[in-house]
Amino acid sequence: MRRQYHTIGIFSSSYPLTAIAPKAAQNAIDYLEENGYRVKKGRLFGKQDFYRSGTIQERAQEFNELLYDPEVDCLMASVGGMVSDSLLPYIDFKFLREHPKAIIGHSDVTAILLAVYEKTGLTTFYGPNFVTNFGQCSFLEYSLSSLKQLLSGELPIIYQKPEFYSDELTVWESEILPKKPLSNEWITVQTGSAMGRLIGGNLNTINAIMASPYMPKFQEGDILFLEDTEKFAAHAERYFSMMKICGVFDKIGGIILGKHRKFDDQHTGKTPAEILLEVLQGQNLPILADVDCGHTIPMMTLPIGGTVHFDATQQTITVLHI
Repeated sequence: MRRQYHTIGIFSSSYPLTAIAPKAAQNAIDYLEENGYRVKKGRLFGKQDFYRSGTIQERAQEFNELLYDPEVDCLMASVGGMVSDSLLPYIDFKFLREHPKAIIGHSDVTAILLAVYEKTGLTTFYGPNFVTNFGQCSFLEYSLSSLKQLLSGELPIIYQKPEFYSDELTVWESEILPKKPLSNEWITVQTGSAMGRLIGGNLNTINAIMASPYMPKFQEGDILFLEDTEKFAAHAERYFSMMKICGVFDKIGGIILGKHRKFDDQHTGKTPAEILLEVLQGQNLPILADVDCGHTIPMMTLPIGGTVHFDATQQTITVLHI
């Protein structure tokens, strides 16, 4: 059944980017409205409380108010940050379960997306953040098209690899300039294919909520997707090893790794995928790496809790159910 979304409510669960980069925020409003959406600002839009947009209670109130607003069809994060997990005890999951809305974002917003799925059973959408994706002036069409395609509910969806991408960091306080396009490729790390429930998100954020009641329990055959940004080799080993000792790799059926923007290999010459292989110690799982599902642009949208089939050998990802 085709779904229609008209009004997007913008919440700021962590970093105050709408205050720091008001021109980029306006760019995002203009782009989405030009494409037929209405943008409704949350109460913390344009606000800053040092490293965050507001207090824990203010941020939770903003999120819940957008849930309660009958005009808002879906909620999109303005940006990630470091402290979205602070909201989890105060989100009205009961209301959301009874009045479903799409929740969209990535990076630190992983905590909210996984918690909503765990507490309500609703599929959430690991996709664009409002400012960091639509406040740019490059690669906008692919990111919006991928999001709209998944939100529409018309299945199956076979993801197409974008021809170009960029991993440049944006100086948000300055003029937003076009990004230099880089030729794109996905990498088959280990061959094979798998089908299962899709669970994952930002690796650093998952580490922060792993043992909490807001983290979904991994099931046999799950497809794990992971991405991160601006970390170094020791981080990668630490976080992958955390998943190993928690038994995650003994249950899952395969791994999708997103591009790691500005990875610091600490002079090892190793990629995140190669560090993962060392942690796995020969475990035979299909692994597809450098997929466009993270902090680089453009960005595809993935359904947390949806059913996907991916083929690391043929480098295909297909959404079968959301």
